[in-house]
Amino acid sequence: MLNRRGALATFLTGVLGSLGARGAEAATMTPSSKQPADPTEILRLWPHGAPGGEGVTVEEKIIERGDPKVLMDRAQVHTRDPKLAVFRPKKPNGAAVMLTPGGGYERVVLDKEGYETARWLADRGYTCFVLFYRMPGDGWAAGGDAPLQDAQRGMRLIRSKAAEMGFSADRVAIMGFSAGGHLAANLTVRSDAPTYDPVDAADQLPAKPNLSALIYPVVTLDLTAAHPGSRKQLLTSADTPDRARELSPEKQVREGLAPVFLLHAADDKTVPVENSLTMFAALKAKAVPSELHVFEEGGHGFGLRFTVGKPVAAWPELFERFAKRHGI
Repeated sequence: MLNRRGALATFLTGVLGSLGARGAEAATMTPSSKQPADPTEILRLWPHGAPGGEGVTVEEKIIERGDPKVLMDRAQVHTRDPKLAVFRPKKPNGAAVMLTPGGGYERVVLDKEGYETARWLADRGYTCFVLFYRMPGDGWAAGGDAPLQDAQRGMRLIRSKAAEMGFSADRVAIMGFSAGGHLAANLTVRSDAPTYDPVDAADQLPAKPNLSALIYPVVTLDLTAAHPGSRKQLLTSADTPDRARELSPEKQVREGLAPVFLLHAADDKTVPVENSLTMFAALKAKAVPSELHVFEEGGHGFGLRFTVGKPVAAWPELFERFAKRHGI
């Protein structure tokens, strides 16, 4: 029987084989004593505190959900001070990506959908920013728009740092996973929504992403295909059907949006594949450049680490090709 280290070695062999030699360094994950250090460069989103927090009493904390002796799987709950964790590449390619991890709008998954993917992208030259966004159910005045406020502010703040950090302000993408995929889709279709009052010069910059990647995303709030947990967090008992429609990105698609990459597994039992199918159909109807990949198996929440031995392991390079074709 394999011990933990043996199991990890087997896992790494599969990861490196599936991602190829070029992705070997970024894909390598070792026991916690040797894992890559957490980023130390942090950008606070709101210099005077996030808007609408007068009634917020929850306490921010990080929890460990997995086995830190093998692979860390941390999540931050009750974000009070939204921020961007920065990953600078050794050889910048002139583009940037803001990542919005999942967590059912109850938490932000740090490692699996944030830091690991950011390292993979940084290894390919992208300057990466992992967004720690607020939860809509924590009492923020904006409710379901509190995460969108953070995403809009995050994109604007990233653009304000473009010259300083060595990337182009018109080559900034967003990549979102699961509930973070909903946030990315919401930003894609509602980037210009006036959700907060400007706080500094950065807010004069556009929040529209130049490209969006939606990875096994929550999209619709329609009861026929919605992720129940995310829907519960985004809506209150006072919200009307019009509000549910407003927070359903597939119903807000319009012409002129940035290109969109969609990825889902057909056997996803947590977020039905219909979320990506309906979003793709809406994008196609408005002639928005888009690409959809549906894999037979993969389940939900696979990120990079749970793709071993499955065709879905190809997704990072499929995204990279799509991004390059569209100038990102």
